[in-house]
Amino acid sequence: MKLRKKARKLIRSFAGRKRNDTVADKPAEKPFPGSRTYWEERYAGGGNSGVGSYNKFAEFKAEVLNSFIVANSIDSVIEFGCGDGNQLMLANYPRYMGFDVSATAVDVCLEKFRAEDSKSFKPLELYEGETADLALSLDVIFHLVEDDVYEEHMRTLFNAATKFVIIYSSDTDGNDHKDKHVKHHKFTRWIEANAAGWSLDRHVPNRYPYMGDYQHGSLADFHIYKKILRDGPTRRPAAQFHEAL
Repeated sequence: MKLRKKARKLIRSFAGRKRNDTVADKPAEKPFPGSRTYWEERYAGGGNSGVGSYNKFAEFKAEVLNSFIVANSIDSVIEFGCGDGNQLMLANYPRYMGFDVSATAVDVCLEKFRAEDSKSFKPLELYEGETADLALSLDVIFHLVEDDVYEEHMRTLFNAATKFVIIYSSDTDGNDHKDKHVKHHKFTRWIEANAAGWSLDRHVPNRYPYMGDYQHGSLADFHIYKKILRDGPTRRPAAQFHEAL
């Protein structure tokens, strides 16, 4: 009897040590390094811009953007968040300048488009106030997890455009997800409060709306803003484009 009790005691003691050892051996979760570092590490490690810049999503975005460029006689485009350049490969822009927080992504684009004189690329930290007819923010806003970075991006975006701003992003404050590199923003509210010289010209819903799987649907839509002319009481809307969208 005494031997059985002693054996049971030893078994419980061993089991307790195993549970404690399992907890102690589990590595601590790595803290999120910040959006700038995250994207640099992602590209440096061989990653890409994500599903939104490839295949059917990229084709949908290119269809909308290329049609808009022609319909509104856009001569120059500036983009904040050019990424790996895969989306740009489908674009028909007369002149283009792309910026990104990742130096590796910029190097990838410089190599990918080295034969195209109409395109140039720089790290975002080297932005010096360049402007263009159209400023783009595609699949960027919901990746800006720091509020100050988001604020700077929005102000830079609208200051860089002389005619139009096109944003392709989610437009919600809902953040019931576990992705540390994602933070949704209600950017239309920011624009209403901070971009008085701009007006929403058109909203283009996503052809592939999100239905629970990011591989097949997106929360992002197009929001197209036009600069309000200050020397007259009315403004002409942007030329209509791709009515089938």
